[in-house]
Amino acid sequence: MKVLNEESDRMVVEITNETHTICNILRKRLMSQDEVKAAAYDITHPLVGQPEFEVYSDNPRESIKTASETIKNEAIDFKEALIKGFE
Repeated sequence: MKVLNEESDRMVVEITNETHTICNILRKRLMSQDEVKAAAYDITHPLVGQPEFEVYSDNPRESIKTASETIKNEAIDFKEALIKGFE
């Protein structure tokens, strides 16, 4: 991940080597936070473009960290449920 622009209430990051899958879930988890005013991403070229993610929040860096932790915990829960389901 590379920070392209950071202000007190806005952050733009490039999420290298990722696709719509990660970007969509990150956007959804960001938008579930009350302090996030907007979150969106764009991939300018479908084959070689890197996603650029823009977040408007009171503290965009903290909002991204919180959303990332939520996604991580959901992935762990999913993995555990999957393993349990195959026992």
